[in-house]
Amino acid sequence: MHPELAADLDRLPALLEETRQRAVAFLGGLDQRPVVTSAGAPAPVSLGDGGGIGLRAALAEFAERWEPRLSASAGPRYFGFVTGGATPAALAGDWLTAAADQNSNSSLDPAGQHLERETVGWLRELFGLSAAHTGTFVSGATMSNTVGLAIAREWLGERLGVDVAEDGAGALGRVRVLSGSAHSSIAKALSVLGLGRSALTAVPTLPGREAVDPAELERALAEADGPCVVVANAGTVNTVDFDDLRAIAALRERYDFWLHVDGAFGAFAALTPEHAGLVAGLDLADSVCVDLHKWLNVPYDSAVQFTRRRDLQARVFQNAAAYLGPLGEHPDLVHLTPENSHRLRALAAWFTLRAYGRAGHREIVERCVAGARALGEAVAGTDGLRLLAPVRLNVVCFTLAEDPTAERLADLAAEVAGEAFFTPTRYAGVPALRAAFSNWRTTEADVRRTAEALARAVVKSA
Repeated sequence: MHPELAADLDRLPALLEETRQRAVAFLGGLDQRPVVTSAGAPAPVSLGDGGGIGLRAALAEFAERWEPRLSASAGPRYFGFVTGGATPAALAGDWLTAAADQNSNSSLDPAGQHLERETVGWLRELFGLSAAHTGTFVSGATMSNTVGLAIAREWLGERLGVDVAEDGAGALGRVRVLSGSAHSSIAKALSVLGLGRSALTAVPTLPGREAVDPAELERALAEADGPCVVVANAGTVNTVDFDDLRAIAALRERYDFWLHVDGAFGAFAALTPEHAGLVAGLDLADSVCVDLHKWLNVPYDSAVQFTRRRDLQARVFQNAAAYLGPLGEHPDLVHLTPENSHRLRALAAWFTLRAYGRAGHREIVERCVAGARALGEAVAGTDGLRLLAPVRLNVVCFTLAEDPTAERLADLAAEVAGEAFFTPTRYAGVPALRAAFSNWRTTEADVRRTAEALARAVVKSA
């Protein structure tokens, strides 16, 4: 064994304790750390031909060169990208995931698969899905949407009498995918799946909304030549708007389509009685995307996909090799996603769900919603700022009251970046900023601190 490797193995308990102390110090300093730092990359260091410096020296170098440049994305005022943090239980689960280092794809070593299935069952209950839906962990919403649309592609082949998994997407001819305000990952998934970005057809939305107009959707379905795919939204990016899932599902009585619901973070509305009606009808979907490193507050990367047609899912992703298990009634995970290697992502989710239950995660959702409402009210009451849409759930979409150019908004975001982080967007043709609340640490005090920073920055930019 290499000398440094052997030495680190001998000192492993002490080195892990040093690592723990560094992690605790990092998390303990989130409130004082700039939310996003302007520091650039450090001067590059060559790996060289030597034997390495060992873990203790590597920890010290990381602390000097890289740690000061990391954002406080785990903290309470990082409002970009709908980024959750990691609850204490999720963090413990993720550490144990790395320590156990399970590849949970094969029934030859089944414990990880059993744990994932239990966790998926809990998530299914959390979001109000019936046992008709089966699920699998994936890396994020993009992969969840891709898997759901891959199953939809296979369903289209079934309806048209062709085997897409064997003969390719070209056997389908032109495919139509209809959606009101599709997330960018939908077009990306269509590109990956060989259906093409041009397959996505934008359907008009309700006036002043991002939710699809059901009448316009029916008109598009009537014009479709054969079966197609509808991507419904349970929480749009800019305004967290929701399509009427029950009304869309009812259209299947007259039209032939696969219903995929992108509920990356909006599906968590199911946890709170006040907002559960927004996702009424979610169980009627053929496939569902939910991102977990958002509002479940587990570490990156983690998401889940659900579908009613696991048989078609296995047809798409089946992997034949002597060392892999058979498909069977409960296929190994290797047969269900593009990944042959499958980190035990479920363990972090298992820990946070078991530790805090439905009630604990409902409280996180309700607190985030209250925070978004409070920031929305503060923005509306700040001279120089304008709220662009009602705060429906956990996102505040706003802009400058006068001359809202992308450049001025970028300057505004940069001015407050030490206190809070927002991401740019464009809503109804207007450049804007959006603040997404999904971190379990965010409190009323963080909202006040953010609102005050915004007010100071607006005055400075005037």
